[in-house]
Amino acid sequence: MNALDEDWNIVLGMLPTHWQGTARLSGAVARLRGFESVNEVLRVLLMHVGCGYSLRETAVRARAAGWAEVSDVTLLNRLRQAEEWLQHLCQALLEESGVHWRGARPRRRVRALDGTVIKEPGPTGSHWRIHYSLRLPELVCDQLLLTSRKGEQTAESLERFRVAAGDLILADRGYCHPAGIAGVRRQGGDIIVRLNSAVPLFDAQDQRFPLLAELRRLPAAGSLGQWTVWMHGGKERVEGRLCAVRKSQQAIAAAERKIAKHAQKHGIRVRAETREYAQYVMVFTTLPEAEMGAAEVLEYYRFRWQIELVFKRLKSLLAVGHLPKHDERSSRAWLYGKLLVALLTQKLVRLGSSISPWGYELGAAPAGQSMA
Repeated sequence: MNALDEDWNIVLGMLPTHWQGTARLSGAVARLRGFESVNEVLRVLLMHVGCGYSLRETAVRARAAGWAEVSDVTLLNRLRQAEEWLQHLCQALLEESGVHWRGARPRRRVRALDGTVIKEPGPTGSHWRIHYSLRLPELVCDQLLLTSRKGEQTAESLERFRVAAGDLILADRGYCHPAGIAGVRRQGGDIIVRLNSAVPLFDAQDQRFPLLAELRRLPAAGSLGQWTVWMHGGKERVEGRLCAVRKSQQAIAAAERKIAKHAQKHGIRVRAETREYAQYVMVFTTLPEAEMGAAEVLEYYRFRWQIELVFKRLKSLLAVGHLPKHDERSSRAWLYGKLLVALLTQKLVRLGSSISPWGYELGAAPAGQSMA
């Protein structure tokens, strides 16, 4: 057994139980067609997604390694068919790592919005921004858009996503724009979004809300507060709630280090108010309190943040691949494949550092022969 086969068997040992059966049930391998087994199907797909090879180069490498006899067109069709299968594998690994929905299933359709920048391989590869919506807790990608990284109409924006009546949108502070929030409300949706402290809030009399003064009323770690506030979204006035919690001292120290590092890198001076805002997690929501209390609002945002961390920890993995711009289905499958590579890498690091000195569980590799 060569080193590549040995490493691949370790990867197989980290996959969720019944991963091959799921491939058949999802329709990813209804017919093998050029592959000897499900094993080789996943191996070739992850080579394309994880290594950043084009479809044609992946097909050539797979043929040279003796894993498959397929063309680039066949491989593209296989990628499209694997969307549901790759999604299921990501769901299972997320739950295994502790990222799972706690409590009853959401009463609404919950969607986490985010974006990430990727680069095509090569010194002249183009930069692209993926804007995507993941439905939670199912982890279903229900909308995916591609734009250039630079130029007009390329930034993260709520207005580029379709919203249905009753949708609950979860988003980070990059999406905290009053006009976009007003657009979500016009379409009958609601939002939970991390507050950007630069966005002004107003009280019932349309006076500036004293944000910092109110936050100072939360003196201890875990102190929770909520206030009725308004945003000005163009000509519209959007009513909502500010829900905030004070961080632990450890979390505050981590935030201060991040601020100091950013300031040093860019040669800027940090305002005292910025350092003080970093002591809190602040979330704006349009949901009425009768439907969801402040603690539950923050719990929903926590779940969205856990999923984003999977991407943030291994951003380099998401930035080196060859983006399949053929159609939305293959792009979604590619995105799930990237997430799967990130989750497997994260699990491998965890096992290698804390499980055993040889770096994997004994069940992860084929059993050896016993010595008499």
